[in-house]
Amino acid sequence: MILSDVDILERLNDGTLVVEPLDDVDLQVQPASVDVRLGRTFLEFQRANIPCIHPNRETEVDDYVTETTVEEGGEFILHPGDFVLGTTHERVEVPPDLVAQVEGRSSLGRLAVVVHATAGFIDPGFRGHVTLELSNLGTAPVALSPGMRVSQLVFTELSTPAARPYGSERGSKYQDQAGPQASRIRGDREFGGDQ
Repeated sequence: MILSDVDILERLNDGTLVVEPLDDVDLQVQPASVDVRLGRTFLEFQRANIPCIHPNRETEVDDYVTETTVEEGGEFILHPGDFVLGTTHERVEVPPDLVAQVEGRSSLGRLAVVVHATAGFIDPGFRGHVTLELSNLGTAPVALSPGMRVSQLVFTELSTPAARPYGSERGSKYQDQAGPQASRIRGDREFGGDQ
C-alpha cells in the first residue's frame, strides 16, 4: 500500500518516518509523496584517458570522480549527455516497515532531466541523504539550483516489517551517508568484499 499524504504526515509527526529538514510541509508533502530538494554537492565523472572503469579497483573509481560544491545562490549546469551524482538536501530515515522509491518530478522530466538511472529503491532501515543519479537526456544544458525540488519519495508499506533491515548489522555500504557517494561496489562479495 502506497502511503497517502495523511499517512505520510502521521508518520512524520510521530517520528516513525524522518525527512528533514522539511521546511515547507504544505509544498513538499504531495498527495502520495514527499518532494525533496537538491543538495549543493555533486560528484562529476571525468572523461579520463582510461579504457574502462574496473568496479573492483577503488583507486580507479576515486580518480574518475571530482567533487563540486555549488556556492549559495549558485547553479550547477547539467550538460547534454552528462551523468553526475547529486544528493538530496533532506536526510531520510526509512523504518523497517516501509520502502521508498525515488521518482523524478515531471517538471524536470519535461526538460529531459532524470534523477535516477537504476538506484531508485530505498531499503527499509536506510538512514542518510539520498544519492541522485542525474542525467541530461536533452540537447540543451539545464541549470540546477540547490534547494530546488528535484525529486519525490514515494513510500510503500511492507506486508510485514523487514527482519533484516538495511544498516550496520548487515554491513550496509551507504548507511548514514552524507552527500553523494561514489560506487562502493568493490566491497561486494564477488569482488572480495563481505557484502
